[in-house]
Amino acid sequence: MPSRWRRALAFVLIAFGGGVAVAQPVVVGSKRFTESYILGEVVRQTLVAAGVPAVHRQGLGNTAVMEQALATGGIDVYPEYTGTIVRELLHRDEPAPSLEQINAWLAPRGLKAAVPLGFNNSYALAMREDDAARLGIATISDLARSRAPLRFGLSHEFLARADGWNALKRAYALPFMPGAGLDHGLAYQALAAKQVDVVDAYTTDAQIARLHLRVLRDDRAFFPRYDAVLLMRASLDARPLQSLAGRIDDDAMRAMNGQAEIDGRSFEQVAHDFLARPQAAAKTPAAAPAPGQGFLDRLFAPDLPRLVREHLVLVFASVAIAVAIGLPLGVLAYRRPRLAGWLMGVVGMVQTVPSLALLAFLIALVGRIGFLPALLALAVYGLLPIVRNTHAGLAAVPAGLRQSALALGLREGQVLRGIELPLAAPTILAGIKTAAVWNVGMATVATFIGAGGLGERIVAGLAVNDTATMLAGAVPAALLALLTQWVFDALEWWWRRGRPGLGSLPRD
Repeated sequence: MPSRWRRALAFVLIAFGGGVAVAQPVVVGSKRFTESYILGEVVRQTLVAAGVPAVHRQGLGNTAVMEQALATGGIDVYPEYTGTIVRELLHRDEPAPSLEQINAWLAPRGLKAAVPLGFNNSYALAMREDDAARLGIATISDLARSRAPLRFGLSHEFLARADGWNALKRAYALPFMPGAGLDHGLAYQALAAKQVDVVDAYTTDAQIARLHLRVLRDDRAFFPRYDAVLLMRASLDARPLQSLAGRIDDDAMRAMNGQAEIDGRSFEQVAHDFLARPQAAAKTPAAAPAPGQGFLDRLFAPDLPRLVREHLVLVFASVAIAVAIGLPLGVLAYRRPRLAGWLMGVVGMVQTVPSLALLAFLIALVGRIGFLPALLALAVYGLLPIVRNTHAGLAAVPAGLRQSALALGLREGQVLRGIELPLAAPTILAGIKTAAVWNVGMATVATFIGAGGLGERIVAGLAVNDTATMLAGAVPAALLALLTQWVFDALEWWWRRGRPGLGSLPRD
């Protein structure tokens, strides 16, 4: 054997025989608000700078989703707060446990809290300064005594958390009803527009100063400390992240939030500029933030091809699964009239399940976040129009054609494949088109569990109340829906063009 072939064989044996281990990237998660996005980017860029491959799954949802993602290995680390860990994850009431105690409680779950970042971002209630001064409200106790008809705009997570609205209402005997939940970013917009009067806030929110809000003092010390830490899987090596310990104080975090929400800088830019400053100066805001980008800059940002590709894969893979399942179910409903009502009822009932509830159920079922549960959810949502139109198309085929074919000696399967399905094809194709167009819109929700797609831009825009960013995701999604409909219209035209007379079949 020539020496060059021996060297090549040796290389293959080393590479594929276990001699070379390919490092899996560390998956960093973040929740759906500005600060979490920024901190997630800070963590990712710190890992990459230390030579550790890392990716950032943005805007994954609330604490329950993040806990599930950690438990199933969907993510490895994300920024969290000690108060949230104690109250929400561990369901304990201790006011100020040490980090060592928290880690002792987390150990049985295979988790650990490490790298205290250096700031405390507590929950609070906030009002417009002029309204608070007029009503004489400076503390939450003052709010409880007020008889003014105040309207609350609380975030969905605050309404559901163990340390959120219900517990706060009991602690202060608050006489108010909270109203419907709002996205955290939209709540500030509603407060500025005087559509609501009281919102839940984070003490490092940049909007507090911008909108001239009064943060109501927690005079009964209800809220625990929310010291920012990195919550991670116990197996993750935290040493590459130790440079972040104590590096971010309240002012620095508030400044970074302001750069994203007010100056319109991307999360990546904000994180990069913070890490690029010397550590001694990192606790002060940047001197001159770059101007924000316009709509076209956001629309044609470098991530557009990736997001479109992820979106299309989700949509058409889910539709393919829905066709593979829905077409036989529609045929079964047609051939077994007694089962038709039951089958239609089941697929119709599944269609009414809220998307986030279905995603949460599928995360628990498949044991992971990301592409797979999103794919299954979209496939489920695509079943109804496909099953219904398959049944309707087959039922519209004249019974005499089927009887004549059977009389000529054709078998049931031959009649179905050669006569009934081709004649029902336009109606079936219309159902598939409906499912595909529907799923283009539904796929934007998949970003809440890290499946990617154009929903990433929409959720990020909601987090920072940035209309341009939201439109940069919504406009391509709308164009994809139109393009999908045109493609199916062209397929239907091509099908009918090759089969003249389909629309003039005799009816019994």
